Amino acid sequence: MVLWIIIVTLVLLIVGLLFVPIQIYVDTADATYFVSLQGLAKASLEPDNKEILRIRLKVFFYEHFFYPLRKSTKPKEIEDKPAKKRRKMSARKMLRLVRSFKVQKLRLDMDTGDYVVNAKLYPVFMLLDRHVGRFHINFQDRNRLVMDVRNTPYRLIKSFINN
Repeated sequence: MVLWIIIVTLVLLIVGLLFVPIQIYVDTADATYFVSLQGLAKASLEPDNKEILRIRLKVFFYEHFFYPLRKSTKPKEIEDKPAKKRRKMSARKMLRLVRSFKVQKLRLDMDTGDYVVNAKLYPVFMLLDRHVGRFHINFQDRNRLVMDVRNTPYRLIKSFINN
């Protein structure tokens, strides 16, 4: 009986993890960039005083920092391994993967620095503003992108499996 309870609990936990939202958030004005499994884990890019960039990984109550641009102090061991065959993803499968993401928020405030190009982009941005997201062209040297994209592991797996 206890074994059945443990098995059912594990199955429910795994099924529940399939529907946990994955959030990708970018805000260039506030320098906020992160990917999160809501309520479980969060990886964010942050500026650092000593290094240019650091990654903060937060899982439940555990927090760890990575420095991806730091040179490794370990010597690299050279081994003769046969090259692994890389499976190429078809364009159709890549498109299905991209379409599985849902855009919650998309805002673009842009200035190209060229008045003529800004004037040519103005009608395009007005059309996009009505149908896609919030797009704005300005002539004041302001550039900002705010993007909030979400998905679930279930939809990712489904996009790979379905033809």
